[in-house]
Amino acid sequence: MSKEWGPCMSYFSDYLKRTDHRMITKWMHYFAIYERELARFRGKDISFLEIGVYRGGSIPMWKGYFGPNARLAFVDIDPACRDHAEPATTVEIGDQTDPAFLADVAQKHGPFDVVIDDGGHMMNQQITSFEHLWPHLSDQGLYLVEDTHTSYWPGFGGGFRNEASFIEYAKRLVDKLHSWYTDQDEIFPYHEIARELNAVRFYDSIVVLEKLLKTEPPVSVASQDGRITRSRKALEVRGRTSIFGRIPVPN
Repeated sequence: MSKEWGPCMSYFSDYLKRTDHRMITKWMHYFAIYERELARFRGKDISFLEIGVYRGGSIPMWKGYFGPNARLAFVDIDPACRDHAEPATTVEIGDQTDPAFLADVAQKHGPFDVVIDDGGHMMNQQITSFEHLWPHLSDQGLYLVEDTHTSYWPGFGGGFRNEASFIEYAKRLVDKLHSWYTDQDEIFPYHEIARELNAVRFYDSIVVLEKLLKTEPPVSVASQDGRITRSRKALEVRGRTSIFGRIPVPN
């Protein structure tokens, strides 16, 4: 196998050699990211959504990758993309910035185990789609936003350190993930997404957001002589008015 593909990449390298007239366009390094992030879903009964159909090449690719137990839905704004649908797949036509359309897609096909945004790559498109589809992502599900290099392109609504870009938006999600621990409530309040957001992983041009539902805030664990104790004292002693001041310490 070619070094540029790396290990465990046989499915994608083989697929690209047997595509049909439906073109697929991806950056080469994306395939290694797919294998790293999505391999655990292969062969499972999952619900998958991809925003962006273009010429349809990814439909058979994902169908083959996830296997016959997966339920696959695709979204595009171009009505011609309906022609790319295959048996056991659905193509929905609509605008990824339309909350009503996204709600309809989620009602029909969600909750989703995997969402990939390979749509228009504009900042408002990526952010709007995430905010309206994240609530419909399953526990332990993944939300992938592709081509986030457009966050550095003013023509897409981005630009270096532009607060309106998706990259800067994702950086703020990292802060919110850690808002359990805040003791600066006035400038950095606790955010409810901390109960759901488990990880924000930045790759070259892809951001992966992982959901993990948490029934209680984080707790410190200590063990000595086989005796295990749990505590949130290190956070509560700071006299904070945020979430730890309202939730009792577990026994």
